[in-house]
Amino acid sequence: MEFGTVVIWMIRQRIRIRFSKTGDLRLISHRDLVRVWERLFRRAALQLSMSEGFHPKAKMIFPSALGLGIDGLSEIMEVEIEEQADVADLRRRLEPQCPPGLQILEISAPQPGAPKPQLVQTTYEVVVPADRQASAAEAISRLMSQDPWLLHREGRNEPIDVRADLGELSIDTARGVLSMKIRASRTASVRPREVLEAVGLGDLEQHGCHLTRTHVELNT
Repeated sequence: MEFGTVVIWMIRQRIRIRFSKTGDLRLISHRDLVRVWERLFRRAALQLSMSEGFHPKAKMIFPSALGLGIDGLSEIMEVEIEEQADVADLRRRLEPQCPPGLQILEISAPQPGAPKPQLVQTTYEVVVPADRQASAAEAISRLMSQDPWLLHREGRNEPIDVRADLGELSIDTARGVLSMKIRASRTASVRPREVLEAVGLGDLEQHGCHLTRTHVELNT
């Protein structure tokens, strides 16, 4: 007796979400943020695609994890779901599940077969007290004119070239805001807090100032 073969075709869709993470939510870790998104999709009745193996994980990609304690105004994630839905419907189902501090800014659907997103650079800002802006500007000028500027990170054998990773570093005295653009690196990019240390502002967060990542730029 012969039995027919049953083939189950899985319908999957890849979506990209740009979102902000602010307020008290900036105090949770990246792992906790992943759990927030998993719970959010579950409550919206959207099934996530899972990896294979003994410990399956949701197919969820963050091109650049946001550091603990840093606000993110335009973060990006990509996720694969087990159904086809238009972006308007996805937004309608997801937005009511967002906790305070998490806001969906945009949802899009990359073309099938499109390459995974590659990080180009990230932009950060931090408010600098008026009485420290002049010295910070001088330190920034020294750093940007020196090539290379090597940083030795604990636990890493090879030094990091801060200057090579910095696309821009400046302070706007009219606004009292320091801005930096950090290029993506194949090895280990300099961290925003390390840049602040390099220009004598490593203690800003201890005095109530906090970093904000204003943009994450991808190549697609």
